[in-house]
Amino acid sequence: MQEVMQYMKIMFASLGCDKNLVDTENMLGILNDKGFEFTDDETQADVIVVNTCCFIGDAKQESINTILEMAQHKEDAVCKALIVTGCLAHRYKDEIIKEIPEVDAFLGTTSYDKIAEVVTSVLEGKGFNVVDDANRLPIVKEKRIITTPGYFEYLKIAEGCDKHCTYCIIPKVRGNFRSYPVEYLVEQAKHLVHNGAKELILVAQETTLYGTDLYGKKSLPMLIHELAKIEDLKWIRIQYCYPEEINDELIEAIKNEPKVCHYLDMPIQHASDNVLKRMGRKTDKQELLDIVAKLRKEIPDIALRTTLIAGFPGETQADHEEVMEFIDEIEFDRLGVFTYSREEDTPAATMPDQIDQDIMDTWRDELMALQQEISIDKSAQMVGKTIDVMVEGYIAEDNTYVGRSYKDAPNVDGMVFFECDRELMSGDFVSVKITSSTEYDLMGIMEENV
Repeated sequence: MQEVMQYMKIMFASLGCDKNLVDTENMLGILNDKGFEFTDDETQADVIVVNTCCFIGDAKQESINTILEMAQHKEDAVCKALIVTGCLAHRYKDEIIKEIPEVDAFLGTTSYDKIAEVVTSVLEGKGFNVVDDANRLPIVKEKRIITTPGYFEYLKIAEGCDKHCTYCIIPKVRGNFRSYPVEYLVEQAKHLVHNGAKELILVAQETTLYGTDLYGKKSLPMLIHELAKIEDLKWIRIQYCYPEEINDELIEAIKNEPKVCHYLDMPIQHASDNVLKRMGRKTDKQELLDIVAKLRKEIPDIALRTTLIAGFPGETQADHEEVMEFIDEIEFDRLGVFTYSREEDTPAATMPDQIDQDIMDTWRDELMALQQEISIDKSAQMVGKTIDVMVEGYIAEDNTYVGRSYKDAPNVDGMVFFECDRELMSGDFVSVKITSSTEYDLMGIMEENV
């Protein structure tokens, strides 16, 4: 039976955030080590794995729809097993068993390292029951199978969260905050760089508290310095930094470590003290103003990204206007807005004065329209400057290359389009003089290799 399984084809549908993607790549690595093969075609798959997300309502619905779609293939002769992993499997296992009986097995957020055991057990016709401890920390020794283009990779440095914001289900699904050991992360990073990664993007539910559980203090700066020693690594980008946890040591590391992009993703969620308090956030508006001012004073060219929630329960028109004024004053380089998602088992779900969806949509649109104006101005300020760009691809019909600057994280920020008279490869670094701009993108001409 084991020899037969080694020729079985497995198809993955990975949904949700980049942290979920890392879990998927680790599962692929484990299965690859066991001799399984992979396919992108669900009609040819012997086993289908759906790695789910349930952070907000839209993500939950996408996960459910994908499971239902893949369940249809169980009627075919080819698909022998449908396995659901990730956040939805952890949170709604009993409901899925009842509503979608085609699902053969479940793995929660902290059991994905058991994927090979689950697949084998299901294919052998045996049951498999994983007791999913939300505070377990899977350590995967097998080498990840890369699903991104390869020249940038995500490095998940911790799991879980201790913040317990009133709108967020993550601590219940992902458990308490747990850091991966430095040695483990450096080993993973070296593997990724050896396989072509030029940029590592550090992710977690919160990166700023890295190491507090293992080393007794905030150790993100120490991790950054260790990663920077990897010879062929060019960029280190930091995501998901809670503003109240940004200290002088981290600022110094970003400022002085040449490989660290002068870019910080710092989700603030709102700027009205009334709303921030109900959200359970640990900062008020003045503290947000102070940390932004400090970052820009110490690192004048830093690009700051943030996210906001529009329509939190009890939010008033005055609260909305206050966050509009705040954004107009601060002028974040990058900004995204989500409408509030009412998630069961969170304190915010039972709060009075829930906001109508049409009001939330209006507030979101107004915030994004304001940010678009800010982005137009900030992009225009780049015209005439020469910047380093990492090449991401080539658009043949336009005879144009496309890449990203240090100000741009993949999939969420803008792009740099530029002309070049010679062949470049994805992952190359070049120097581009910016000649024009749009709201979110820059256009230019390559000057020379960096």
